[in-house]
Amino acid sequence: MNDRIKRLAEQAGFQYIKDEGIGWAGNYNASLPKFAELIISECAALAKSKSEYIQSMETDDRGDQMQIQSLAWQFEEFGYKIKKHFGVKE
Repeated sequence: MNDRIKRLAEQAGFQYIKDEGIGWAGNYNASLPKFAELIISECAALAKSKSEYIQSMETDDRGDQMQIQSLAWQFEEFGYKIKKHFGVKE
């Protein structure tokens, strides 16, 4: 598990207890849905970030610019669809 996943788990309310060999502990009924929501939101944010990066590309060719904008929109739409698919609100 990478550090980002560990931080999301902690943000959701889980706590890693290594001294007792327990591993991750927490209120699973409350923490697990929050953890899933955070992961889904993180994935959607990555798609939005890619969209913003693509939008920042510049070209003098109008056709290329239209393709860039189309691709950027597709990434943004993909982020929205990820959240909608899992029922995560904005």
